[in-house]
Amino acid sequence: MDSSLLTEKGESYSKALGNRQVQMIAIGGAIGVGLFLGAGGKLHQVGPSLVLSYAICGVAAYFVMRALGELVLHEPSSGSFVTYARKFIGPWAGFASGWMYWVNWAMTGIAEITAVAIYVHKWLPDVPQWITALVALGVLLAVNLLSVKLFGELEFWFSVVKVLAIVVFLVTALGLVFTSADIGGTPAGVHNLTDHSGFFPAGIGIALMTLQAVIFAYSAIEVVGIAAGETKDARKVLPKAINGVVWRIGVFYVGSVLMLAMLLPWPFYNGDESPFVTVFSRLGIPGIGDVMNAVVLTAALSSVNSGLYSTGRILRSLAEKGEAPSFVSRMSSRHVPYGGILFTSIAYLLGVVLNYLVPKDAFDIAIAIASLGVITTWATLVFCQLRLRQAALRGEVERPSYRMPWAPYSGWATLAFLALVVVLMGFSDGAEKIAFYSIPVLAVVLAVGWRVISKRRESVPAE
Repeated sequence: MDSSLLTEKGESYSKALGNRQVQMIAIGGAIGVGLFLGAGGKLHQVGPSLVLSYAICGVAAYFVMRALGELVLHEPSSGSFVTYARKFIGPWAGFASGWMYWVNWAMTGIAEITAVAIYVHKWLPDVPQWITALVALGVLLAVNLLSVKLFGELEFWFSVVKVLAIVVFLVTALGLVFTSADIGGTPAGVHNLTDHSGFFPAGIGIALMTLQAVIFAYSAIEVVGIAAGETKDARKVLPKAINGVVWRIGVFYVGSVLMLAMLLPWPFYNGDESPFVTVFSRLGIPGIGDVMNAVVLTAALSSVNSGLYSTGRILRSLAEKGEAPSFVSRMSSRHVPYGGILFTSIAYLLGVVLNYLVPKDAFDIAIAIASLGVITTWATLVFCQLRLRQAALRGEVERPSYRMPWAPYSGWATLAFLALVVVLMGFSDGAEKIAFYSIPVLAVVLAVGWRVISKRRESVPAE
């Protein structure tokens, strides 16, 4: 295996992220708009069985994070899965996974930056939405361009807000369920899981169709792995952060959806507002709409912030191998890959423009396509761990003590599950179906791109 493909020019990154910030980046990645907004519409669509979807996807996310942990402990790198794909699969895999990750964040960012404008519009209805979206993008862009430490600090406080909101909700919800409290005319309790047409009111098949949306809700948990290249004492800090993500998935995601399903009958939820706002509004608590709007706004800002951070590092990793425009590899004197960050911000700026030109369905499609990027990233990480294990068995590398449990069976099972999610997208009637049929288009674009790069390399003498 060519060692030149295994290394990355990561020396120019600053080791500016400490344990406190990495832990919160890990939490921030595990709590997003998919939960704060998406859970309402999906509860209305499939009922209490959404809890099962979150639990199943949570198991897959657990194995993905453990695979990531083993890879990070083997070789901490800001190139993350792009570096690992090159090393354990081949150069083409690094190219494809890197650009699919960028597609994920470009599509997500287009939706999120518009969401920021919509949330602010609630408080400033006279200010055009494109202005608030532009201001938000400008502030986050400045934060990311100034220093990684400033990014880490901002993400720390974003995560504090999100975690506090979830904890307050869970504690309140437990009290309401145990006391069978009246919530706007309906009693809370375990009975709400089965009283209204059963646990699977729409059927098991429709429940399975939610897996793609739940995978999207879990997206960004891998950002902690990208942060490894800029973390002090990564081999000590990262296992703690990854283990923390795993149990938070169980408590924050599965726990929150379970509580939501027990607090109100599922038909009371809808996709037009956060399910948390639905619950507290029916309790008659004054001002709760504004509080939850602020929390959801924080989640959207956090997502855009993480997107600018992670794609900047991934694009630089691609550019160093000649697989992205050379501009995106440029580093500032503050050790920030400003070229890649600016490149992604252009896509986010397009989201501000598209807010005027396309209907809401276009953003649903963007999120569905983003899910393909998430699935590609997860599959890449798991497959790389399988290859790492095989290389270790051949005596070529040494596996770290922090390992994927029940390998290789857990890895193959996770890959099979991710393949199932992609297949199910083809049976959907919504935006997921359009995303499914975009797979051949994305594959052709990536294949042509790799072909062009390969031809160019053949015409240039090797270094």
